[in-house]
Amino acid sequence: MKLKISDNKKKVISRFYKITLVILGLVVVIFNDTFGKLEGFAEFIALYFIVVFITIAYWIFKQIKSIIRLKNEKEKTELMHLKSQVNPHFFFNTLNNLYGLMKKNSKEREMVLKLSDMMRYSIYEGNKDWVTLKQEIDYLKNYIELQEMRYHKKSDITFTSEINNPESKIMPLLFIILVENAFKHGLENLEKDAYIHINLIQHNNNVNFEIENNFELKQNPNNEGIGLKNLQRRLELVYPNKHRLSFSVDSNTYKAKLSLNIK
Repeated sequence: MKLKISDNKKKVISRFYKITLVILGLVVVIFNDTFGKLEGFAEFIALYFIVVFITIAYWIFKQIKSIIRLKNEKEKTELMHLKSQVNPHFFFNTLNNLYGLMKKNSKEREMVLKLSDMMRYSIYEGNKDWVTLKQEIDYLKNYIELQEMRYHKKSDITFTSEINNPESKIMPLLFIILVENAFKHGLENLEKDAYIHINLIQHNNNVNFEIENNFELKQNPNNEGIGLKNLQRRLELVYPNKHRLSFSVDSNTYKAKLSLNIK
């Protein structure tokens, strides 16, 4: 963890060292003139240096410990804030009531049910530090099925997964931003031949998520949206040096890849 010491604390440390050196110089001069010939003078000076060194080391240790504590608290608060932006906080109870009023076996009723499940996951599971891969995959499948019901156009949407351990723990709501972007900037704007291909592979401690979609040539895929910045910051906080997020554009094809080490 890289620590940042404020300018004020740097000044305090510098002054502390200067004052200590001045005091040591005065002690050496005075004691050398007055008691220079006394036995044990060298031992006294050595002991004094040791005591001062231990005092300085302890003070620096306390300062570093305080900085680490504040940094951890800041990161935890920031992560909670970022996750709260992901959570839509819809009133899924109202959705459940609407579900009960709709005709059985209707498309609208199924949509409300899936949306209610998504909101429940976002509000409750999304506030947890970790969820299982299976939970995250089920959430993505609900979202994709809901979008397929919503858009009345022919499209090629596939979601394949190879999971070695469905109970592996990951940060919640990790892939949804990339999936949302594929629908928003791809399928939503295309008149025909729209496709979104998603592949999720987990083996041991490695998770690889890839998503590819096509888009209108006049459209510019957005890599600088709030959602992506949010995702990048969350990854930095939870998976420092254990993730890789990349994007590529080839003609009218957009690809996003996210690799994680979840150990």
